[in-house]
Amino acid sequence: MNSLFEAAERCLKSRKIEEKLYLTQEASQAWQQGLLSLEPTYKPEPISEPGRPDRPVLVMPGDVPKRRLGTKAGLAALIHAVTHIEFNAIHLAWDAVYRFRGLPKQFYGDWLHVAHEEAYHFQLLRERLNELGHDYGDFPAHNGLWEMTRKTAFDPMVRMALVPRVLEARGLDVTPGIIKRLRNAGEDKTVALLEIIMQDEIGHVKIGSHWFKYFCNQRGLNSEQTFRSLLNQYFTGKISGPFHFEARQKAGFTNNELKALEDLEIPEA
Repeated sequence: MNSLFEAAERCLKSRKIEEKLYLTQEASQAWQQGLLSLEPTYKPEPISEPGRPDRPVLVMPGDVPKRRLGTKAGLAALIHAVTHIEFNAIHLAWDAVYRFRGLPKQFYGDWLHVAHEEAYHFQLLRERLNELGHDYGDFPAHNGLWEMTRKTAFDPMVRMALVPRVLEARGLDVTPGIIKRLRNAGEDKTVALLEIIMQDEIGHVKIGSHWFKYFCNQRGLNSEQTFRSLLNQYFTGKISGPFHFEARQKAGFTNNELKALEDLEIPEA
């Protein structure tokens, strides 16, 4: 029987988009059929960077060009930015599978499910880019999501708190505004894709909430206090609102956790 961890490593290291998508689909099917084991349990080797194609060019977040919807190129750049997030999200989900060992089987099943859905989202958006005469890699992008993945590689509780529940959850906050802008621009086709993605992402963040609270309970920690402490440690002055409270509540946030996020919010200039 093949190992899920070896499948995860292959997906993470693949530099070819089509191969990464195929391997993700193949692993998802094999897991559902009971063909992947949770052996070996050897310590994973560090993966400093996942395999990527040569493009897009990665720049600092502040150097990513602003995306204005008034032009076809502006629309394509906006869709490209979301496509890049979904591509990175494949890596984030696979790294959760690969990085952390000796956990309940459901943990691995949950994050493999997320990887499969992120790959599906990426394909939907890439097809839309193609329809607009562009492809993934045509615009610069940044690497912020993976940076936090590296910083949290030492502890699954910290990973669950800060990657799905902070960085990825930003999609729950900003996607409704993007949908509104696109609808006003008559981009109903792209709106339909983002509505699918939004619903799935609530589920992904909810999985992060579940496992964060699982690890807190295991360690006898108060999850709300722990979340606030980790926010203060890693994100002081770096979180901006507004927050989509309804979506975040569906994704497992408590009122006290939402208050903790608000307390770190950067005031609008």
